[in-house]
Amino acid sequence: MDPKTRYEKERSDGKQLRLLTILEAAERVFTLKGIEKSTMQDVASEANIGIATLFRYFPKKEKLIVAIASQLLEPMLHRFQCVAELPLTCLEKLEKLFDFFIEDHTNPSIKFMVDFESYTSHSMDPLEDISIFNTLNRKISNEYSKIIQNGIEDGSIRSDLPIRETLTTIVNTFGLFSKKLSLQKNILLLESDLESDHQLAILKKILIDYLKA
Repeated sequence: MDPKTRYEKERSDGKQLRLLTILEAAERVFTLKGIEKSTMQDVASEANIGIATLFRYFPKKEKLIVAIASQLLEPMLHRFQCVAELPLTCLEKLEKLFDFFIEDHTNPSIKFMVDFESYTSHSMDPLEDISIFNTLNRKISNEYSKIIQNGIEDGSIRSDLPIRETLTTIVNTFGLFSKKLSLQKNILLLESDLESDHQLAILKKILIDYLKA
């Protein structure tokens, strides 16, 4: 590798590393203080960089917020893609997705994502770069549509159910419930000694038994 190419590569690698540092620092700040109350100076201080450097990467707070949310959505897209490609029945693929939600419901990033959804819904205008996040969401929906199509064709789901509508409702319900449990670790609930992963496992069994042909 010639000196010029090496220099450009090192420069590019350095920028990528700093970008990741900024995103990780911003996620910590937004999760701790909340998106609305956090400032770009808070993020710069957490990342140990100057505010001017931060603004070179993200000229607006909105762009930083969407960048974090998009980055956090990528593992979910990857999981849906992997599950959709497995040589399994639709019912078996749904079990895999439920297991993913159960494993992920203790992820601290969920608090940021819930705050992001609230922040976005209360914004008067669409956030800048939100199309990037929406594109990832559409890709996840497309992968889930493949799983639904499996259910229509493979006979693993009860034929008396409207399969597309039922499976869409079920995965949304399971995902929302797992988020709810994640956010209520310190809130007294009915039967508070019942672990959240146990509750999700019970819900998983109820839904699978309901769908089974």
